[in-house]
Amino acid sequence: MECEPEELQFLGPVGIYRESVAILRAHRPLYARIAAAFVLPLSALFLAHIAISHALFSTINSDDSALESSAPGTASQQRILQRLGADWAALVLFKAAYLLALLLFSLLSTAAAVFSVASVYSAKHDALTFPRVLSVVPRVWRRLAATFLSAFALLFAYHFVFAVVFIALLVAVDNGSTLAGLLAFVVIVAYLVGLVYLSVVWHLASVVSVLEDYKGFQAMRKSKALIQGKLWTVVIIFVTLNIVFVVVEFAFRAWIVQGARHGLGAGGRLLLGLVILAALCSVVMVALVVQTVVYLVCKSYHHESIDKSNISDHLEVYLGDYVPLKASDVQMQHFGDEV
Repeated sequence: MECEPEELQFLGPVGIYRESVAILRAHRPLYARIAAAFVLPLSALFLAHIAISHALFSTINSDDSALESSAPGTASQQRILQRLGADWAALVLFKAAYLLALLLFSLLSTAAAVFSVASVYSAKHDALTFPRVLSVVPRVWRRLAATFLSAFALLFAYHFVFAVVFIALLVAVDNGSTLAGLLAFVVIVAYLVGLVYLSVVWHLASVVSVLEDYKGFQAMRKSKALIQGKLWTVVIIFVTLNIVFVVVEFAFRAWIVQGARHGLGAGGRLLLGLVILAALCSVVMVALVVQTVVYLVCKSYHHESIDKSNISDHLEVYLGDYVPLKASDVQMQHFGDEV
């Protein structure tokens, strides 16, 4: 890394992006292999999910239209109902399989990226190889999985509470309440702000789960403490990355999934699809490195920068029997104690 530990705390969004890109460029062969092994399948899975979901929903909508025009109690209606049931069953099974595969590749990608960036930072990059990264990934996935599942449960509860409150307000609006309409707008704004905040905490908690002795809700609490004082920097980074991600997703939906409407042939859609896949893979790879750099910046800001010698020792531990990192082991003494 180009910056010393004491300098990391002063990095803003541009500096963090520059630092992340410098890491990727300096170790291009390694990150190319990580991308090919984990990030590329993750990106392909996401795009395939969009295309297949669109096809399944189109079939369901077609069956719904046919059901509305069929005569009640006829054999034709029964066949349509059976086909519609099979369509919904296929959709549910596909969504379940997608979520499991998404979780798996997300865990693998995050573990590989965090470990590799930490190795670069600890000056262990001379011995850093792709097989070494592969040997570490299976040893940390349980901790990451606990954090992912905890975040999922928290987000599910958050969405559920919002849905209940918002529906109640909509009912009040239908009954003629003007105040309920204003409150509904305020609730939507608060919901979006909270969603961004929870997402930021979740992504940083993933790094904490790999590099410190925290997992699940403990990792999220540690992440919440780390972003204090750097919240706007982290939010700007999160929002800009997600804007790029949404643009890529929109391009795929518009030009690949619905490309026939724009006059694109199969060959053109295939070529453009490969370009979009490469773009999405690049965005995800950069995001994974960025979130680890953000973690280092937040640690530095709180004068808890990771000690290079300590993390170097712990990275070596990953190659033997897995031993969770101790929080005290990855924190440097406060700079005031060093003086």
